[in-house]
Amino acid sequence: MKNDIRFVLDDKMAEKLQVLGELLRKDSDTMLNEALQQYIDTQEKILSEKDPMTDLDFNEFWDDVDLS
Repeated sequence: MKNDIRFVLDDKMAEKLQVLGELLRKDSDTMLNEALQQYIDTQEKILSEKDPMTDLDFNEFWDDVDLS
């Protein structure tokens, strides 16, 4: 299944993508897919660390708790 999603890169980002692609010998589709996969993996990890009952992650939950 192929989905076409349209988005716009500014000139500076497009140029960086092209230069990096030449250095890495990768096409822009590959680099964008890798970058998006890394972003998705990071966000899924962050979401999985949140407590579904409180919508807080571990540190947020314990930040205001005084154990003394």
